[in-house]
Amino acid sequence: MWKEIGDREFGKLRTNLFRNRIKSSRISSIQLSNYKDIVSPHRGAVNSLQVDLTEGRYLLSSASDASVAVYDIQRATDYDGSGLIAKHKHILLVDKQHEQGHKYAISTAIWYPIDTGLFITGSYDHYVNVWDTNTTQVVINFKMPGKVYKTAMSPVATSHMLIAVGSEDVQVRLCDISSGAFAHTLSGHRDGVMSVEWSASSEWVLITGGCDGAIRFWDIRRAGCFRVLDQSHSQLGRRPTLLTRSTANKRAQKPHSCSLGLQSPTPKSSSGGPSSAKGRPSQNNNNNKPSVIPQVGSVGRPSQKKMGNGVSIKQSASARQVRGSGKQRLHPGMLSSQDRATAHYGAVNGLKVTNDGMYLLSAGSDSRLRLWDIESGCNTLVNYETSRLQATKAIQLAISHDSTLAFVPCMSTTKAFDLWSGKTMMDLRGHYENVNCCLYDSLDQELYTGSNDRKILVWSPSKVTTEELEGRDGQTFAIDQDNWSD
Repeated sequence: MWKEIGDREFGKLRTNLFRNRIKSSRISSIQLSNYKDIVSPHRGAVNSLQVDLTEGRYLLSSASDASVAVYDIQRATDYDGSGLIAKHKHILLVDKQHEQGHKYAISTAIWYPIDTGLFITGSYDHYVNVWDTNTTQVVINFKMPGKVYKTAMSPVATSHMLIAVGSEDVQVRLCDISSGAFAHTLSGHRDGVMSVEWSASSEWVLITGGCDGAIRFWDIRRAGCFRVLDQSHSQLGRRPTLLTRSTANKRAQKPHSCSLGLQSPTPKSSSGGPSSAKGRPSQNNNNNKPSVIPQVGSVGRPSQKKMGNGVSIKQSASARQVRGSGKQRLHPGMLSSQDRATAHYGAVNGLKVTNDGMYLLSAGSDSRLRLWDIESGCNTLVNYETSRLQATKAIQLAISHDSTLAFVPCMSTTKAFDLWSGKTMMDLRGHYENVNCCLYDSLDQELYTGSNDRKILVWSPSKVTTEELEGRDGQTFAIDQDNWSD
């Protein structure tokens, strides 16, 4: 710690790098909090958790007893007898007794990304409700053809207010809050859709994971998906950073720009004018006469294509080969072989995009975790030391602020994996039953977990319990004492 502070004072360490180092050191010492407690009012399994994106202050939770609650995690509502443990009770609760409440389990609850005035819930009663936080009334509701597994809104969207809904129906539906109607219907999955996740870098890209084991990428401005991830399409290692790649490109281009014999960008023919692509000259070693490639129309037997006005145009086999030599444009629904590609051998029940939008972490009912390179669509072949994942419902994954740790519910425990090596860094044990959701709060470097035992646990960085700190040279001194005190 003291070394980083000294480097920051002398300008050897950038401000954001210093901040990230402090956060990383805090998250590495995470443990069950002994000074913060969330008092859960739920009488069923906690299925989802989310902190608002604007203030980072209000925690939203949903449960299987058809209830949804809001907590103020920055300001405690009560303290225990000794005043050491802060109690955070709900400040808003909507349950089955509410006149507009859900009738069955609420599988997902998310905040409106712009402010905390709205939140969205999805339930097994086939409804997606948009709630006004101040009046606790339903503003808009959407009727789905099946149980709702997951809802998501883009955190970077500025042009639309679409809610992506994954349900037991094979189609993904986009609900428009402004119009109160379905804006799009995305068809491609062969079974229900348990996971939906918006891209962190584009407001138009949606990622879905289905019970058919497929992960599909959609551009909602076009028809059909533009990518289907295949677990057999892989690459080794992590892609270099943008700075490293740009430096390598400059080094690769440097010899060409420094060559002495600079050539004109436009090749010239023997007559002095620019040559066409069909008749470009090539130098011969035996004689210096340019040899011109024959015209395309003179090779092979020409084929005739009749136009609407009855005029026929001759086309040769070489011309068809020239056109076919380029990259073939795929049908929006992809080719049949690629369309049946699978990312997992079971249902895809968890998706999480890194904060930089470059990688995707997926979880499946086959008890496998896979890390994908979003740009290339390749499986990075990271071997995660997973034990067992849930297969009956969707799970919520979490990734730390610096994309180094991935928090995954593994039955009754929460495991923290190194995102790039797959090694298990921490086993967080505190729940008595299966863990359903993990939420990482980058503001305080805290982790929230919800389980079937109806509890919401807080995992915080350990505070300094001893009254001594380590100095620069290894000596120790009291917290309330100066370095120069006698």
